[in-house]
Amino acid sequence: MAHVSTTRRVSSAPLSLTRFPTLTATLLSGGLIAGPLFIGASYAQVLTRPGFDLTRHAISMLTLGDQGWIQSANFEITGLLVLACAVGMRRVLRSGRASTWAPLLYGAYGLGLVVAGLFTPDPALGFPPGAPSEMPADMSPHALLHTLGFMVSFASLIVACFVFARRFNGLGWRGWAVYSAATGLAPVPFIALSLALGGSGVPLFVMGVITSAWVGAVPLRLLTSHPTAEQA
Repeated sequence: MAHVSTTRRVSSAPLSLTRFPTLTATLLSGGLIAGPLFIGASYAQVLTRPGFDLTRHAISMLTLGDQGWIQSANFEITGLLVLACAVGMRRVLRSGRASTWAPLLYGAYGLGLVVAGLFTPDPALGFPPGAPSEMPADMSPHALLHTLGFMVSFASLIVACFVFARRFNGLGWRGWAVYSAATGLAPVPFIALSLALGGSGVPLFVMGVITSAWVGAVPLRLLTSHPTAEQA
């Protein structure tokens, strides 16, 4: 009985980075970098790109023009960091509730970002400068692939939020379960608000801030407090 009691105390104790192998910790750190990198690099371009208006343009349109490679690289690097983090998550979530689907969905979010970075939307709404003032009547193949990547990315992220919420709830982390579920619900009102405002990019950018914060917060939680396979 004394042995069982000791094991339970160890299982519930917070863990530090040193409890994970260096490779696992490094992979998980990709998620810590990905969230702030994506939003920070995007916002810097919002402030500096000539002709870009966040009230009219989505941040995906920053991939267009002479400096578009910066945002394309932002999508791709962020996506690769998220994919690396997903591998680290799988090394940590070896068993139990959502141990397979949580890393897969998180990784699908990263893969969608990579695709969105490889293919650009069509010039429109006056951006980049000289582009048509209206949306094109037909979507080009590269714009279609960009949109597909974006849709896969955010659909995967939304489902991942609820999958992680289920796991966190099973671990007794009620606050993190609520936070994850709330993040999964957040895109719905922000997308609706964007449409109500005629396609404004402001609500979508705020949505990106919320979801990117969660993308970075989850690996931090796993790095500092998640039980190993032997302790779970």
